[in-house]
This record gives sequence, structure tokens and C-alpha cells, in this order.
Amino acid sequence: ILFLLFLIVITFGIYALIIGLFINAKIVMKKESKKLPNLLTLFLGIALLLHVILVIFNPGKFLSTDLNIFLSGFVLVEIYFLFNIFNFLMISFISQFNRPKKNQDFIIVLGSRVIGDKVPPLLASRIDKAIRFYNEQSIVNSPPKIIFSGGQGPDEMISEGLAMKKYAISKGIPKENTLVEDKSVNTLQNMKFSKSIMDKLMPNGYKSIFVTNNYHVFRAGLYSKMANLNTQGIGSKTALYFLPNALIREYIAIIMIHKKRNLIVIALCFLIRQYYL
Repeated sequence: ILFLLFLIVITFGIYALIIGLFINAKIVMKKESKKLPNLLTLFLGIALLLHVILVIFNPGKFLSTDLNIFLSGFVLVEIYFLFNIFNFLMISFISQFNRPKKNQDFIIVLGSRVIGDKVPPLLASRIDKAIRFYNEQSIVNSPPKIIFSGGQGPDEMISEGLAMKKYAISKGIPKENTLVEDKSVNTLQNMKFSKSIMDKLMPNGYKSIFVTNNYHVFRAGLYSKMANLNTQGIGSKTALYFLPNALIREYIAIIMIHKKRNLIVIALCFLIRQYYL
């Protein structure tokens, strides 16, 4: 019976996934916009649908044996990325349960796009998460400094860092416990420039955490290591409808971080299939 259930899941699961991706794409386009970063679930749904069609119609029967052997290397590539995606999802899931000790010297809040000089809901959730940690630590220990990290984009009236600081002060955070880093334009710079601030203020060592959205914790942690910053992350909640699209974007970004390694593995998959299988 269990084997039968497994076969059913394998057989029909991909169809449910494709339908779910198309439904999610429709919701995201309705609630957000039709910009490229918001269309990733749509593209993945189309790619999986084409994959199913190719499997059903088997165009390989019209190709030469040598070409079929070469193209079958894609099977090994698919297996590699399936394991890769599984690991990514598991690590992203486990990272949600991180509970740093309430003895931090600094909290770094990673910026994202602001609308004019206003903090949108996605960014507000990060600041609110940092404020909750700040308040909880203040009960049992000395309050940490909060570093609001984010530069100013071309369509933003003020820097993300300053907008976040104003929002936090309006929520009751004392001005003297806030710091602004307003030069960074990406997550790696968030980490590097925030580290410079902390190194200057506490050259003998410090403890810190960073706050971002839950889907972004894993990748932000990779960037913190690249910046030689010993820190750990906590994530704020993200709207469920936005999560699939965000996770796909994060996975693509992580693939690009390790693009050399992934290209080598892909090449090896084709070589192994060509000469050893």
C-alpha cells in the first residue's frame, strides 16, 4: 500500500505542483506587479509543463543514438538539482528555528526598497522583528544598538537606512540606540559596511545578529561569511502567497553565488553519461 501511495505521489504530484505554481503566479501578479522578479512561479510552471509534454511525447525517438546519449545527461543534471533544491529548502526551513541569546551588542536590520520615504509592509516586518528582539533583550540585559543598513535607490526620497530608523523611533526605540548605514546597495555590502561600524565602536569584539525576511536568512548568512562577519540571522514572516516566488529567487541567487561549482558539476554529469553509463 505504501509503495502504491508513493507511485501516486510521484505520478500526480508534479501535476499538482504545476497547477499550484500557475495559481500562485496569478495571485502574485494581482497583488504585486508583473515585473520579472514576480513571474518566477509562472516561468517554473511553464518549464515543468514543457518537461511533462516532452516526457509524454518522447521526441528522442526521432533523434540519433549519439545525440540521445548526450541529451540524457540532463537526467543526471535534474537529479543533481533535485538534491540541491531539497537541501536548500531544508536549510531554509531549519533556519527559521534559530533563537539567538538575548545578549547581543548589535542588531543589523537589512534594508529593502522603500516607497518615497515610507517603509512598506515587507520591510516593516523586518524592523518589527528587530524591535521585538530589542524589547525582549532590554528586559533581561542591556539593550543592543540597532543598525539600519540600506542605501538610497534612484526612486527613493531618502536612504533605506534612514527610513527604517524613523520608523523604529516612531515605534518607541530610543534615538541613541539607533545607527544608520546608508551606503550599501546589496546584502554583501550590508554586511561589510555594518561590520565596519561595529568594528569601530567595539574593536575588542562584539556579538551581533541580523534581521531579514524568513526566506532570505540563508543567503544573507552566506554573505555574512563572505564579509568575515561572525553573526547569525533571524527572519520575519512573509505573506504566504509571496513565499514561493521569493524562495525561487533566493535559490537562483544562491546558484549564482556558486556558479563555478555548479557549472563543473553540470559538465561532469554530461561527461559521466557520455563515457561511463
